[in-house]
Amino acid sequence: MKIMLAAPVALSKLAALELSLASIIRGKAEAVRLALVCLLARGHLLIEDVPGVGKTTLAHALARSVDCGFHRLQFTSDMLPSDVLGVTIFNSRTEEFEFKPGPIFTNFVLADEINRATPKTQSALLEAMNEVQITIEGRSYPLPHPFMVIATQNPAEHHGTYPLPESQLDRFLLRLRIGYPSRDAEMQIVRNGDASRLEPLAPVVTAEELIRLQEQVHGISVDEALVEYLLTIVERTRKHEALSLGVSPRGARGLFRAAQALAMVEGRDYVIPDDIKRLTVPVCAHRIAVNSRATLSQRNSETGERILADILTQIDVPL
Repeated sequence: MKIMLAAPVALSKLAALELSLASIIRGKAEAVRLALVCLLARGHLLIEDVPGVGKTTLAHALARSVDCGFHRLQFTSDMLPSDVLGVTIFNSRTEEFEFKPGPIFTNFVLADEINRATPKTQSALLEAMNEVQITIEGRSYPLPHPFMVIATQNPAEHHGTYPLPESQLDRFLLRLRIGYPSRDAEMQIVRNGDASRLEPLAPVVTAEELIRLQEQVHGISVDEALVEYLLTIVERTRKHEALSLGVSPRGARGLFRAAQALAMVEGRDYVIPDDIKRLTVPVCAHRIAVNSRATLSQRNSETGERILADILTQIDVPL
């Protein structure tokens, strides 16, 4: 029997989580809320932005707000899959092979600058992100719950980086861009510093409470008309003339779960059309690809985000 948190308790825990994140990432309410949505929906988060805007700080704050294990991995070109997953070694005393778990055996994994690792090392995360387990030499090892990968990357720097393949991108529920802070927020950062604010940050929920909150997301009501609306958006991406890759079934399911989580964060027990519209770009933009024909016809500036925005304007919103 699953033990659920009472509605007022759940809302207070969610408010405390959001306040904890907002105390570190100032002036970025939407990024904070979407990070919380990703956490509740049991998704993995990709934070993509220029250096110095708080990508790693947001990841640290999210992990520190929950009383769970946390490991940071600084991805580099010489990193091996065994540096992430672990390694099997021979114990001369017992004359048996023993598995030594790697840093992925924790609740929160920060994959900092994930695109600096080779595709071989990046692929070490695929099974973990999809099935919450890893397989070494034919034997599977479960990972702890809750489990979340938070990855950062700099889209503007290409030297010494490897683009994330579609299979990797599709496993991230949300892609966020933090952006530059406002003038007032940057004034506080300049005066007070930034990294030191993480030191007094204490957990506001336990691992057990987080798991219960995640389970309650599944109880958020989604009207059948909204499911049809969601699937229409997804189908349009697969048929759009400017796209060579549309949203996958995993992406459709992710949009559904994220909409439920957003409704819960906002204090509702039901999803509304605006939830789906608000999440379409952060959930779907990294899963689609603009084709070469669009590039040749000088539509390269028509980014995936813009195509998704156009699709949303073309579809009738259910009442």
